[in-house]
Amino acid sequence: MALLVLACRAGLRVTAVHVDHGLRRGSAAEAAVVASAAERFGAGFRSETVVVEPGSDLENRARRARLRVLGPDAMTGHTADDQAETVLINLIRGAGLDGIAAMEPGHRHPILALRRAETEALCAELGLVPVEDPTNRDRRFVRNRIRHEVLPLLGDISDRDAVPLLTRSAEHARRVAADLDILAAELDPTDCRTLSEALPSIARQALRRWLQTATGYPPSSAELERVMAVVRGEVVACEIEPGLRISRSGQRLSAN
Repeated sequence: MALLVLACRAGLRVTAVHVDHGLRRGSAAEAAVVASAAERFGAGFRSETVVVEPGSDLENRARRARLRVLGPDAMTGHTADDQAETVLINLIRGAGLDGIAAMEPGHRHPILALRRAETEALCAELGLVPVEDPTNRDRRFVRNRIRHEVLPLLGDISDRDAVPLLTRSAEHARRVAADLDILAAELDPTDCRTLSEALPSIARQALRRWLQTATGYPPSSAELERVMAVVRGEVVACEIEPGLRISRSGQRLSAN
């Protein structure tokens, strides 16, 4: 809601998009709340429905389905608090630099420097009552435990607000990753001999960018290691999400 207001006030041509994942009763009715706010601030509106089956890895599958219908140019209202949560989530998944770097500031995440409390205050000032997703309190989901348990505990232990510290770490990681990108861009990520002769960190960065282009998502550390085993000739092929097979023929990698 705060992003909608700020985008409209910035003079952008805005379309608010409501995505119904169909995972809880009454979720479709929330589209009316978004449509009303869009009309109030002079924005367009559209509603999308995606199918996400219950089961494991629900958060990630729902996110991917949502991003597919939003499109590559959509802005999201993630805040600094969301960024800090993402850093911690990626850390406990064993992520590398890209994971610690978390979300990239810019047109996709234009209010990443704002705190969640600031967006709430903006809505309150304008008399907007955002819909609160009840699943945001469900401790079965990793992000919710990070939000409601881990971050407050870190703040208590350090006697400081942990969010600025974690977002600062993300910024440092992003700078180092950018430097690695410059070096990795000089490598052919499908040439096993070139990758084997390069510094391991640069070879992995070249592969990471290649795989992200192929799948739309950065590979996990475990997936990257499986691909490196193909590069070294330890195995002839491997699979990574979402169902992509990386194989080696001679000294060349292919993805299909």
